[in-house]
Amino acid sequence: MLRYLLTALLLWTSAAGAVTLEQLQQRFANQPVIRADFIQTRAIAGMAQPLTSRGEMLIARQQGLWWHQRTPFAMTLLLDDKRMVQTLNGQSPQVVTAEANPQMFQFNHLLRALFEADERVLQENFTIDFQDKGEGRWRLGLTPKAAPLNKIFQRIELSGEAFLEQIDLNDSQGDRTHIVLSNTRTQPSQLNAEERARFAP
Repeated sequence: MLRYLLTALLLWTSAAGAVTLEQLQQRFANQPVIRADFIQTRAIAGMAQPLTSRGEMLIARQQGLWWHQRTPFAMTLLLDDKRMVQTLNGQSPQVVTAEANPQMFQFNHLLRALFEADERVLQENFTIDFQDKGEGRWRLGLTPKAAPLNKIFQRIELSGEAFLEQIDLNDSQGDRTHIVLSNTRTQPSQLNAEERARFAP
């Protein structure tokens, strides 16, 4: 589940021309709402065929994350500062609260820092390999320094141009996850009524 949350939360924008990590952070601060479609392909050690899922995501700075998988089965994940709610195929939601699982939400705070491209927090938790690839493109490699991250991931790589376009996760079990984000949009900059309802208690 932590791996799934991380893949969903890492989305921020970049500047044209020469790109720095500081610019990513500044650009994201100006984008209160981000919407995107995703295709996730996961290669699991010991399985001949990778698993592919498709769906859409919504990240709102004040509300949290909404991640909706359409195929191969319906799954919705909602995450904010106080709760995580997962719904599978229309079944009753499973709810985890910050009070019931404080360790989970300590990890969530780190994920939020990653999402905001907080350079100080990244430097505390990862060895950073940031590259300006030219013509506005960039790549960010993150190697965890200590537990619990280094028990879950070997390396995380993100790349994009105007927006984050690809995420690659190599975990400690030998599994690999590749995510392609498309149709990314930041307008309207406020949630509509249907989107607000997704985050309602």
